[in-house]
Amino acid sequence: MLTAPAKVHVALRVEVLSQEARAATSPLPSPAARLREAAGAMPPTGLILMSILSVQVGAALAKGLFATLGPGGTVFLRIGFAALIMLALGRPRIRGHARADYVAMVLFGLTIAGMNLAFYSAIARIPLGIAVTLEFVGPLCVAVAGSRHRLDLLWAAFAAAGILLLAPWGNAAIDPLGVVLALIAAGGWAAYILLNVRVGRAFPGQSGLAMAMGISCLVTLPLGISASGPLLGDPRLLAAGLGVAVLSTVIPFSLEHAALKRLPAQVFGVLMSLEPGVATLVGAIILHQALGLRALLALAGVTLASVGSARSSAGD
Repeated sequence: MLTAPAKVHVALRVEVLSQEARAATSPLPSPAARLREAAGAMPPTGLILMSILSVQVGAALAKGLFATLGPGGTVFLRIGFAALIMLALGRPRIRGHARADYVAMVLFGLTIAGMNLAFYSAIARIPLGIAVTLEFVGPLCVAVAGSRHRLDLLWAAFAAAGILLLAPWGNAAIDPLGVVLALIAAGGWAAYILLNVRVGRAFPGQSGLAMAMGISCLVTLPLGISASGPLLGDPRLLAAGLGVAVLSTVIPFSLEHAALKRLPAQVFGVLMSLEPGVATLVGAIILHQALGLRALLALAGVTLASVGSARSSAGD
């Protein structure tokens, strides 16, 4: 049973990363394999922090493409390149599965597309740190919903208080549509976790995720066509899109794969709870996004809820 963010994230990441070790047996090691080798000598906590930083820097880089491509075109680039990378690594077998498995895989792909589009649309309207804080409520809700600990209700209350602090009351400058989009992304992340477990059981390794990414690429293709003019006119945009995919997919999965071999599950969950804080720092340094007191209190509430829920899973 998924009882806390530690187990949620482990279920999410281990299903995705299990086949990367087999990919490392090719005569010419992949960049991901080389990265894992280089990461072997680093402390696992450092690997997780680097993974979180890579994801948030990727999001900041994606935001820089919005002025030219918009959130939709940027989503297509991120998903398209990620799909190519994961299909090349996973080499999935399409045939030989039950119809229900294919339905789950298609739903998984639709969820990935919707979650990414909602999140990118959110960070186009609100600071990165706030968007990540709100999105993190998704896995927290999955964890609390499956928990057997009464104390997790307290952590849920902290998370709810954080969300309420971000509500557009009074003279707050937070875009309410951005908040709604970030919460939609949170719901997508929750669905992503549940569907990932279902698809991971039906398809070996990361093949299910790779095929789902292919479905997402097809779904977002109209967004890519609408952005094809700027893309064809400026190859640097394609390079930036590849950078977003690598920072958000290849590097984090490789680092977390190496860290999970040496790190207890509950420690992994607590470290992942630092993601909203890292997103706030990245937003402040790269995007020059300063947060007010209410936003910082909201971030603290959600982070405290996640850390507390992750720690409560240690005895399960």
